Amino acid sequence: MSDVTLINIKEEILAENKGLADKLRRRLKERGAFLVNLMSSPGSGKTSLIVRSLQELGSRYRMAVIEGDVDSAVDAERVAREGIRAVQIKTGGSCHLSAAMVEKGLGALSLDSLDLLFLENIGNLICPAGSDTGASLDVALVSIPEGDDKPLKYPLIFRTAHVFVVNKTDVREHFDFDVEAFRARVRRLNPEAPVFEVSCKTGEGIDLWCNWLRERVEEGR
Repeated sequence: MSDVTLINIKEEILAENKGLADKLRRRLKERGAFLVNLMSSPGSGKTSLIVRSLQELGSRYRMAVIEGDVDSAVDAERVAREGIRAVQIKTGGSCHLSAAMVEKGLGALSLDSLDLLFLENIGNLICPAGSDTGASLDVALVSIPEGDDKPLKYPLIFRTAHVFVVNKTDVREHFDFDVEAFRARVRRLNPEAPVFEVSCKTGEGIDLWCNWLRERVEEGR
């Protein structure tokens, strides 16, 4: 008989986080608020996509943004310049946002006066994919300069996200990003999730993305 007692802290933490995330989802649904979680590598354009989406959907929905960063409030300040309520979460080193962090962010907002919330997760393709935030929609964003091989290197996020956005199509001619190869790699991991190609700089494809998002918000409410 072994004298070793094994305590799996990771499983306990994940289970606790999942329980709180489910609670947050129910709470948001009861209030009629739809939470969208954006995940990507640093510099892919999460904040730019959020700002473009705010501009496109501003006449239809009451919106707010929760920004997650290890430090700094630069992204929240950019959102606030659009006249949108922004809450900044500084993780102090954590590589992803947990449901408990999101709960604190939601506590700074009046959910009864909101229809749509964007959550900008910490910039990486590993940790955020394994932590449920309580969002109703998980978005994985990649950009043309990053290359089309990301589904091969980071399969979890491409297996679990509900939708994929390829940003920076305006620089496509300068990089060897094979969109069809990217789509095929995504399909092998996630056959149902749509893929949108956009340029947050020029506005290309933003209307298609926002129309699809609007349909999901209406379904969720």
